[in-house]
Amino acid sequence: MTEIRTPRLILRRWYDSDLAPMADINADPDVMRWIGDGSVQDLDRTAEDIERWEEEWDEEGFGLFAVELLASGELAGFTGLSVPESLPEVLPAVEIVWRLGRQFWGQGYASEAAHATLEFALQDRGLDRVVSISRVGDEASENVARKLGMTLERETADPVHGFALHVHAIDLTEYDG
Repeated sequence: MTEIRTPRLILRRWYDSDLAPMADINADPDVMRWIGDGSVQDLDRTAEDIERWEEEWDEEGFGLFAVELLASGELAGFTGLSVPESLPEVLPAVEIVWRLGRQFWGQGYASEAAHATLEFALQDRGLDRVVSISRVGDEASENVARKLGMTLERETADPVHGFALHVHAIDLTEYDG
């Protein structure tokens, strides 16, 4: 079982008990504002997502980690690695992603979890390049990407919804872990 500890977080595989708190995160319109078409997700959709994320671990050797607060054991959300199938123009690529509950925003958890995930990608999984894809205007995600040392590679459009996207990237030669 893959687990990463940071000073304040545990990044780990998913437990059955994570479903309800992750569904609560996905049901928050503020959290989902910049994701897909902005629609919230229900418990069933969250269960399908977690199942798919776990399958990706088995198929790719990476996936999305549940992010747990070390001090309290609370599920804060997720961070991890995924193949961005929805944006074929960047393939082959591996994307770093994160989503935290609103009560965990503004405390540096996303950056802490993403930094550990980027290190995992480049050093443990041997990837030579990682991208981050965010909607134009999502300043919080753009800030996390910059903190990771990623630079803007291109602006493009979401092929389904048409809104503008930024693709940030970093490769192993630029990484200063």
